[in-house]
Amino acid sequence: MMTFDITEFLKIVKHPVKGRMFLFTKLPSAYFAGVRVVDCKAGFCSVKVPYKWFSQNPFRSTYFACLSMAAEMSTGILALANIYQRKPGVSMLVVKMEMEYFKKAVDITTFTCNDGVEIANAVQQAIDTKQGVEVMATSKGINKNGEVVAIARFYWSFKAKS
Repeated sequence: MMTFDITEFLKIVKHPVKGRMFLFTKLPSAYFAGVRVVDCKAGFCSVKVPYKWFSQNPFRSTYFACLSMAAEMSTGILALANIYQRKPGVSMLVVKMEMEYFKKAVDITTFTCNDGVEIANAVQQAIDTKQGVEVMATSKGINKNGEVVAIARFYWSFKAKS
């Protein structure tokens, strides 16, 4: 049950200039690797990472760390949106991460997380209970041919600040 309005934060990350400035100042590695938000709403977020000089590995594919950045960002944007300007404030932290790779990433890979509702519920539960709450968010990376490149699971922990 989502009652908190996350649209203000989503306007920032989706804005062509403000979104890039957010990346440049808060996540410079992702900015220089070319990681960009494709689309984001309350329930999902899609983020792309290109295969280019800055994001490549010696094996002619996208470096796993760049794929991980895009996957994490697709879940993290949803988490950030749900704690943005909350009163009381809420802290968030990745406590575990798992990633499976299925195909060599040699083009743009788009990671999408559809767990926005679960993330919002976890944040609200952390506020209501004043206890730490953990939620697993899954992000699936797809290439331009619609093939699954990787699936990542990020375990986010939320706790209301006192």
